[in-house]
Amino acid sequence: MSIKIGVMGDFGSFSEMAGEMYINDNQISEAEIVPLISAQNVLSELEAGRIDKGIFPIENSNGGIVMEAVYAMAEHNFEIEKMFELDVSHNLLVKAGVTASEINKITSHDQALKQCRMYLKRRWPTADILPFKDTAAAAKALHDGELTADTAVIASKRAASLYGLDILEEAIQDLKFNYTTFVVANSRGE
Repeated sequence: MSIKIGVMGDFGSFSEMAGEMYINDNQISEAEIVPLISAQNVLSELEAGRIDKGIFPIENSNGGIVMEAVYAMAEHNFEIEKMFELDVSHNLLVKAGVTASEINKITSHDQALKQCRMYLKRRWPTADILPFKDTAAAAKALHDGELTADTAVIASKRAASLYGLDILEEAIQDLKFNYTTFVVANSRGE
């Protein structure tokens, strides 16, 4: 029987990677990852019984607490099965062929922006820094033309591959060791 695991992110997000890590570590042979973008969506779908488990980040070693997750946790009834860490490496992604001199805007999830804040100040002092709902969703939006070509996104290498984007710079997070703690949530089943 296949289990559905809802994650706070789109395909190519670090939450999807955390979901894959959970599946592999627990030797689950039949699982489907469902991209739900927000912690609120993950916990709502879990409570409604449309997914079997939810995975979302709650804290990063550099960016601090993921406030979006904390607010969502306060509104929902669930159990924490476990917590685990994922090493997060951020990359600056651009549309194919776009050069650094063409970039005027940088966007990503607020947590990714926090984890790269010193890099952004040092390397991109004049760029507009704009929050987006998810790292991978930003990469997808750039690919789909929802974001202009003068925009770079901070996301995973997997997102670059999935959405046909070039990696302008690798490992741009401020700290070499950049770990995010993820929660695996189960329905309370009351």
